[in-house]
Amino acid sequence: MPIPMSSRQIADDLSDRIRAREYPAGSRLPTLRELAELYSVSVSTIQRALELTRDRGLTVGRAGSGVYVADD
Repeated sequence: MPIPMSSRQIADDLSDRIRAREYPAGSRLPTLRELAELYSVSVSTIQRALELTRDRGLTVGRAGSGVYVADD
Protein backbone atom coordinates (compact mmCIF):
# COMPACT_ATOMS: atom_id res chain seq x y z
CA MET A 1 0.00 0.00 0.00
CA PRO A 2 1.50 3.38 -1.00
CA ILE A 3 2.41 5.93 1.65
CA PRO A 4 0.14 8.99 1.39
CA MET A 5 1.78 12.20 0.27
CA SER A 6 2.18 15.08 2.71
CA SER A 7 0.65 18.49 2.09
CA ARG A 8 4.14 19.84 1.31
CA GLN A 9 4.77 17.08 -1.27
CA ILE A 10 1.42 17.82 -2.90
CA ALA A 11 2.14 21.57 -2.90
CA ASP A 12 5.51 20.85 -4.52
CA ASP A 13 3.86 18.67 -7.16
CA LEU A 14 1.16 21.26 -7.89
CA SER A 15 3.83 23.97 -8.04
CA ASP A 16 5.78 21.92 -10.58
CA ARG A 17 2.63 21.38 -12.65
CA ILE A 18 1.84 25.10 -12.59
CA ARG A 19 5.39 26.02 -13.62
CA ALA A 20 5.20 23.44 -16.43
CA ARG A 21 1.96 25.13 -17.56
CA GLU A 22 -0.05 21.95 -17.05
CA TYR A 23 -2.28 24.38 -15.18
CA PRO A 24 -1.80 27.67 -17.09
CA ALA A 25 -2.17 31.15 -15.57
CA GLY A 26 -5.80 31.99 -14.90
CA SER A 27 -7.00 28.39 -15.06
CA ARG A 28 -9.12 26.84 -12.32
CA LEU A 29 -7.60 23.95 -10.41
CA PRO A 30 -9.64 20.80 -9.82
CA THR A 31 -11.96 20.90 -6.79
CA LEU A 32 -10.75 19.95 -3.32
CA ARG A 33 -12.51 16.60 -3.60
CA GLU A 34 -11.06 15.93 -7.05
CA LEU A 35 -7.54 16.72 -5.83
CA ALA A 36 -8.08 14.58 -2.72
CA GLU A 37 -9.04 11.66 -4.97
CA LEU A 38 -6.16 12.33 -7.35
CA TYR A 39 -3.59 12.28 -4.53
CA SER A 40 -5.44 9.71 -2.35
CA VAL A 41 -5.45 12.00 0.69
CA SER A 42 -8.01 13.83 2.81
CA VAL A 43 -9.57 17.14 1.82
CA SER A 44 -7.85 18.78 4.80
CA THR A 45 -4.45 17.70 3.43
CA ILE A 46 -5.36 19.30 0.10
CA GLN A 47 -6.46 22.48 1.88
CA ARG A 48 -3.06 22.70 3.59
CA ALA A 49 -1.28 22.06 0.26
CA LEU A 50 -3.27 24.82 -1.43
CA GLU A 51 -2.42 27.21 1.42
CA LEU A 52 1.24 26.54 0.63
CA THR A 53 0.73 27.24 -3.09
CA ARG A 54 -1.04 30.51 -2.16
CA ASP A 55 1.85 31.41 0.17
CA ARG A 56 4.19 30.83 -2.77
CA GLY A 57 2.14 33.24 -4.88
CA LEU A 58 1.15 30.55 -7.36
CA THR A 59 -2.59 30.34 -6.70
CA VAL A 60 -5.46 32.54 -5.57
CA GLY A 61 -8.72 31.51 -3.98
CA ARG A 62 -11.98 33.02 -5.19
CA ALA A 63 -14.84 32.68 -2.70
CA GLY A 64 -17.52 30.36 -4.03
CA SER A 65 -15.62 29.82 -7.28
CA GLY A 66 -12.54 27.77 -6.47
CA VAL A 67 -8.77 28.05 -6.62
CA TYR A 68 -7.10 29.54 -9.68
CA VAL A 69 -3.53 29.75 -10.95
CA ALA A 70 -2.23 33.26 -10.34
CA ASP A 71 -1.54 35.42 -13.36
CA ASP A 72 2.10 35.68 -14.41
